[in-house]
Amino acid sequence: MTSPSPLGPSRGLNVLHLFCHADAGVDADGVRKAVEEAGADALQVVTAAIMGAKADVCFMVLGHDLWDLRRFQSRIQATGLLIDDSYVSVTEVSEYAGATPEKILNDRLFPVLPPEGMKAFCFYPMSKRRGEKNNWYALAYEERERLMREHGKSGRTFKGRILQVVTGSTGLDDWEWGVTLFGVHVDDLKDCVYTMRFDEASTLYGEFGVFYTGLVGTVDEVLDATLA
Repeated sequence: MTSPSPLGPSRGLNVLHLFCHADAGVDADGVRKAVEEAGADALQVVTAAIMGAKADVCFMVLGHDLWDLRRFQSRIQATGLLIDDSYVSVTEVSEYAGATPEKILNDRLFPVLPPEGMKAFCFYPMSKRRGEKNNWYALAYEERERLMREHGKSGRTFKGRILQVVTGSTGLDDWEWGVTLFGVHVDDLKDCVYTMRFDEASTLYGEFGVFYTGLVGTVDEVLDATLA
């Protein structure tokens, strides 16, 4: 059987979030094998135990070839894990990042995850508002750039406490961006989102989807928590 041609963004990585529920029938060894095989396919897999009833476990998967991510999804489904929600996106560089140093741009396009010492996890999708009164896409570029620079300045105050991975999903999923936060403490997640919502870019123009919160761990740690 011939392999399909690789498919990915022209610059950056594909990103897939899978939010799953687990029961006693899940093949834990199969989950471990799926993650091991993902590593052999040069995929990064972040595993997180999710709090509350929305899901039990999240797999955040990053890689160059979308076919590899799809195969990972199939392997996870074969273990008996039920995928209740998902998100498809790509790493990207903001159109407002013109003067950003090349190293920072590369870190955004090719992040190495999970960050050391940041076990608190949060994911949510978001879009910019197109309301009759406040329409982000009716603003001039210069005004949007000003608002996003203000927004970025707020985010930089959390350096060392939060790593924010913003991935683009316009045309790929229901929202325009997926936001994944890694924090040192759980309240770092709360403080970051709360603070940045006061920025004009969020206050007037931000719309947010469902939030998932959890704990980053090894596959064994996550399985132990979800299959106990």
